[in-house]
Amino acid sequence: MKDKVFGVLQRVGRSFMLPIAVLPVAGLLLGIGSSFTNETTIATYGLQGLLGNGTLLHALLVIMSKAGNVIFDNLPIIFAVGVAIGMAQAEKEVAALSAMIAFFVMHASINATLLISGKILADGSIASDVLEGTIAGVCGIQSLQMGVFGGIIVGLGVSALHNRYHKIVLPNALSFFGGSRFVPIISTVVYVGVGILMCFIWPTVQSGIFALGGLVTGTGYFGTLIFGIIKRALIPFGLHHVFYMPFWQTAVGGTMMVDGNLVQGGQNIFFAQLASSDVTHFSAEATRYFSGEFIFMIFGLPGAALAMYRCAKPEKKKAAGGLLLSAALACMFTGITEPIEFSFLFVAPMLFAVQVVLAGSAYMIAHILNIAVGLTFSGGLLDLFIFGVLQGNAKTSWMRIIPVGVIYFLLYYFIFSFLIKKFDLKTPGREDDDEETKLYTKADVNAQRNGGNSASNAGVSGGSNSNVNGNSDEKSALISRGLGGKKNIVSVDCCATRLRCTVSNSDLVDEKMLKATGAVGVVKKGQGVQVIYGPQVTVIKSNLEAYLENASEEETEPTVSDDNMVAETVDNQRDSTTKNTEKTENTGNTDHTESADNKTSEDHADAEMTAEKQATEKEIHELSSPFNGTLKPITEAPDEAFASKAMGDGYLVMPEDGTVVAPEDGEVMFVFPSKHAIGMKASDGTEYLLHIGVDTVKLDGKGFEVFVSDGQKVKKGDKLMEFDPKFIRENAVSDACIVIFTGLTEGQQLKLEGEKTVKRLEKVGQICK
Repeated sequence: MKDKVFGVLQRVGRSFMLPIAVLPVAGLLLGIGSSFTNETTIATYGLQGLLGNGTLLHALLVIMSKAGNVIFDNLPIIFAVGVAIGMAQAEKEVAALSAMIAFFVMHASINATLLISGKILADGSIASDVLEGTIAGVCGIQSLQMGVFGGIIVGLGVSALHNRYHKIVLPNALSFFGGSRFVPIISTVVYVGVGILMCFIWPTVQSGIFALGGLVTGTGYFGTLIFGIIKRALIPFGLHHVFYMPFWQTAVGGTMMVDGNLVQGGQNIFFAQLASSDVTHFSAEATRYFSGEFIFMIFGLPGAALAMYRCAKPEKKKAAGGLLLSAALACMFTGITEPIEFSFLFVAPMLFAVQVVLAGSAYMIAHILNIAVGLTFSGGLLDLFIFGVLQGNAKTSWMRIIPVGVIYFLLYYFIFSFLIKKFDLKTPGREDDDEETKLYTKADVNAQRNGGNSASNAGVSGGSNSNVNGNSDEKSALISRGLGGKKNIVSVDCCATRLRCTVSNSDLVDEKMLKATGAVGVVKKGQGVQVIYGPQVTVIKSNLEAYLENASEEETEPTVSDDNMVAETVDNQRDSTTKNTEKTENTGNTDHTESADNKTSEDHADAEMTAEKQATEKEIHELSSPFNGTLKPITEAPDEAFASKAMGDGYLVMPEDGTVVAPEDGEVMFVFPSKHAIGMKASDGTEYLLHIGVDTVKLDGKGFEVFVSDGQKVKKGDKLMEFDPKFIRENAVSDACIVIFTGLTEGQQLKLEGEKTVKRLEKVGQICK
């Protein structure tokens, strides 16, 4: 239930992004137009001859101001259409048209009900007993002042109707009105009723919203701190849009009379004041929900980036520097923080907790200092210049951001530096495991070989491997396979930096493959999957949609590739019915795995397998350690393919020496040619793999000496292998010795005795039903 709610909220949050995306251009038009038509600004800079009344530039700037202002005046219908498009699963254009129709129908119904009830008089005036501001003009219709909430109610409702009925089949006599044509019809009927209902329930809802807004504003600076902390803490889950939007666009964020009109929401109040000629200082009570962002986006997070660069290992500073510099510049100029935040979120959550607290306090400090700089999308230098500098310090107090920002830069730098060094946090440039970097490189090389472009480009040519449909976007193909294939993908959307997808089965999603396409992080929750790419995500989303539209289901299924061990991992993971333990090795040598397959299949008769399964289900299988060392759960393996249990459950031992013995009586099923792994079968039929080290297949047998051969019977305690731990640590990712049980049946589970030091043949746990 929790995962389902998360998935719905994620979809609602991403549906807000389309209408929100138009606000920057509207804000630019309004901001520039209002700034340079303001008589005080013109007089201050002596620009009467260039920008004064009657000049061509003045006329153009007035038009720009009006064009921007009309978007803010009509946000409810923009949200109605935008949310419907975002929430509709198919034929989004039908949902958009239906939402617009429903919006007008709802407000027309409200208008008629208010006329009948006497709230609106026959001459169009408002009855004297109606609270001022509760009835307003909405697209030329006198209706309840529902603000953006009215649009969201329409968008969510229409999208639900659309998803339910857009494939409806009606009787033959009415078949013309079936399918998507039925959606605007049912939406019209439903929203006549919704409009009537709103006249009775909205006043109560409105009172509740005003009360909630009063509670937030009534808590003063502490309320601003809590708002900032919650907003930043929701970033990893992608739910921050759902949280902050009501404060920006509805009465939850406060109300104010501006030029005789009741304006709701912090951002709307700021832009209403921006368009007004009577404002001497913008309201910090309205801008408290975003002015603090300039402090940590322009100053604070770049300080964190510098700290991570300074703490990087010398041999990795160049690579880390390029990554962090681009992320810092993106944060400073555009206010997009994900490239920096996600560089440490997954590897050092402690730093993200620090970021949440510092960012939250920045909102509060800006409120305390009466800083009132508005923004359209995020707190970068561009918005600071237009809505702070151009408006003048007298109206915005923007100059106070600079000394506070310098302090925040130093705070971020020294706190991050201390924590990174104190706890040896694996921030960019300090990794022990460079496997992910190799994956990026492989994706780039493959993309260049297939099409001549880097993997970071949106469209990559498939070269001679292009399919018959002409679909040659290798990056989209990888993303599709990483999401489990076309059949597994329910919907695709994006916000400012994330590809947001809904899948049928999240177990089929391969995070490693998605990261190989250039993603800096992957968040899975229920059926919702968020793949963080950065500002270029809109192009990635468009290319993926185009690819999925033309690609066959077979094309998008994960496949084994000699050049891509990630794809091989996914392919083997799907083969859950195969008893061949080849599927547990994903580092990719086709000849090796074919050999193991032949040797394994020769020893698996159907009758024997049935008997072994029955015995396994009836007995508790005791587990003993083949190694000396420290026992740990497999989730701590320094490789995602093992840690995620994609290849099966198991455990690992950090070895004290290089001797490996048979943990029980059984048979050697196969020895990998690279000698780094041995497939075993216990006397009761339990199959498992002994895998020495991570990424050790590349050693080609160096550092290993094996004393057994394929098909050999062994007794508990027989020596299987000797390996050189020091050589492996120096030449591979890790010397962790991993035991993976590849044939566990449904209901069987592995129970370990807990992290401890173990000796060879000491009991470490059991497999039980």
